[in-house]
Amino acid sequence: MIFFKRRYIAVLCGQLILSAFQSSAQSLAAQHPIHPLELQHVRVNDAFWSPKLKVWNTVTVYDVFDKLEGKYVPDRPDIIAEKEKWGRTRNAFLNFDLVAQGKKNINTHDGPPWYDGLVYETIRGAADLLAEYPDPKLEKKIDAYIDRIAAAQAVDPDGYINTYTTLTKPKDQRWGLNGADDKWQHDIYNAGMLIDAAVHYYKATGKTKLLAVAVKFSNYIYTVMGPAPKSNVIPGHGGPEEAMLRMYQLFKDHPELKAKIGVPVRTDEYFALTKYWIEQRGNYGEKDGSHARKSDDSYNQDHMPVLQQQTIEGHAVRATLLATGVTAVGLETNDPRYIQTANNYWNNMVGKRMFITGGEGAIADGERFGADYFLPESAYLETCASIGSAFFSEQMNELEADGKYVDEFERVAYNNLLSGVSLSGDHYFYENPLIATDHKRWAWHDCPCCPPMILKMVAALPQYIYGYDDKSLYVNLFIGSEADLKLNGSGITLKQTTGYPWKGDTRIEVDPKKPQTFAVNIRIPGWAEGKENPFDLYRSKTTGAVILKVNGKVVPVEPVKGYASVKRQWKKGDVIELSLPIEPRLVAVNDAVQTIKGKLAIASGPIVYGFEAIDNPDLKNYSIRNNDTMTLDYKSELLNGVNIITGQATNSTGESVKFTAVPFYALGNRVSGAPYQVWMPEKAN
Repeated sequence: MIFFKRRYIAVLCGQLILSAFQSSAQSLAAQHPIHPLELQHVRVNDAFWSPKLKVWNTVTVYDVFDKLEGKYVPDRPDIIAEKEKWGRTRNAFLNFDLVAQGKKNINTHDGPPWYDGLVYETIRGAADLLAEYPDPKLEKKIDAYIDRIAAAQAVDPDGYINTYTTLTKPKDQRWGLNGADDKWQHDIYNAGMLIDAAVHYYKATGKTKLLAVAVKFSNYIYTVMGPAPKSNVIPGHGGPEEAMLRMYQLFKDHPELKAKIGVPVRTDEYFALTKYWIEQRGNYGEKDGSHARKSDDSYNQDHMPVLQQQTIEGHAVRATLLATGVTAVGLETNDPRYIQTANNYWNNMVGKRMFITGGEGAIADGERFGADYFLPESAYLETCASIGSAFFSEQMNELEADGKYVDEFERVAYNNLLSGVSLSGDHYFYENPLIATDHKRWAWHDCPCCPPMILKMVAALPQYIYGYDDKSLYVNLFIGSEADLKLNGSGITLKQTTGYPWKGDTRIEVDPKKPQTFAVNIRIPGWAEGKENPFDLYRSKTTGAVILKVNGKVVPVEPVKGYASVKRQWKKGDVIELSLPIEPRLVAVNDAVQTIKGKLAIASGPIVYGFEAIDNPDLKNYSIRNNDTMTLDYKSELLNGVNIITGQATNSTGESVKFTAVPFYALGNRVSGAPYQVWMPEKAN
């Protein structure tokens, strides 16, 4: 009897704890999640971003497609040697053509196994650019690529398409089975990127050919993997989870589209696959060995069940893309397990493992996250990982309507993202360390995964400027633009003009079609109020104040979850004015970070600055004081127009010398490989 009572009490306590956990996790979700705008409803006209978007739309997207076709001059030893061996440069589309000719297991393939995926990612980025900037020439080019992709799929009765596996392995090793390895083959990753590209291209053009390829392939995938007796297979690389969810949502929201595809559309199966891929990580099969598989360990976030994971681990790109998918499913289902896991990932990433520029992945070996607070200046910081983290932060903002997530999205956008592509739009960084002596952008790479990811992010950027829920509007990013949206069935136009990030003043015109009462929530960046990082991983002091006006009258700035909310009856002609303090500030690091302890960095607004040797001759011997005055000046003739920061440093002989700092993203654009650093030793006062 005593045993029974104890057991009853233990069970009851367990139920109460579980109930409390579920209640707590449930409360993490916003009552009214934020929705981003469709790209077609936002028009960017911004002094900072518009010239860059023009370069990416007219130079970069063509550059990446051309280089995927093999139209490049090798400028790295790995691909120079490849050309010398083959007598030509690699061509991703040749792989599709060989498969379309019926070639199988011929032990030849151009590029790495994920080359198909890079083609698809570029199509996705290009599709979003087409939605904003219609370009018949680009659309025709993509349509021709889609014809070649569809032709490759057409020869396989299953609808399977992964050129690397088809051309180099027997059929029974698809998906990494029978002694193969999907972490290397990227069968499922490539499939996910195909699905992602198909959804985006349909939304941009209304064309369904690529979507039909994706549907046929997805139908086949569902017959292969899942609960027993199907194969226990998860993606070797995160990303397909969100892509499959997006296709499910497309057909769920537009069931009439099914009739246009020409193959069966099995909407529920796509959602089942999404959840299976997430929830099967860390689950290797029953004890008797049935339906078992080998663990991919923490490298692929497979060391324990995803919905029990407390920290973000392993390959940084895989991890951030998986985290984005987990968050997206949390948005779709409001499942507290997914919401809690998303929070676990994000809090650990931003609170203990994010670099000041938004970079992610401290360790080159395995391109991994490091341990908590391991943030060395020479860290790996792959461009793709920072972009993955930005997509993750954006999804968290949609989920929880908290400006802190946009703060970290913005950190990536103005620093590590822009660093990844040259001002000319045709050279790229794979890694973005915070100190280097001969770090050069390249035209093309043995693993050119970063250019397509850059295109995906910059093309999607306009849709994140604004957001809405069922009763409010959100101004997330300060980018000159005009947007059209509806609230309570009535149209509203927002027009934003700004000098950001070089100036702190922004003007937002609110123009409802008819007078209407609603809230406009304006993000107040954490750094503008002395909160450099939501967990104090980085610390700074801001001089100046945040000033908010409505129709010329000052209103109190009392942010809640990162937003200052102005609720009133809005009518045509109403204007919001925001002034943010962008004076230069010094940033210090948490004492738990030993690798850069005793050093300072410089920032202004969202921009992190760096010191190049071409401006600072004795750079390696400089130190700065934490109370010296710094000056901000705009130089229109420098680096396509930037603010520079000048101040006083102390050199190796103890003399005071002038230093000049430029935006981190612009480093290496004047002299390729010029020595630079971000963190500067602090000199005692």
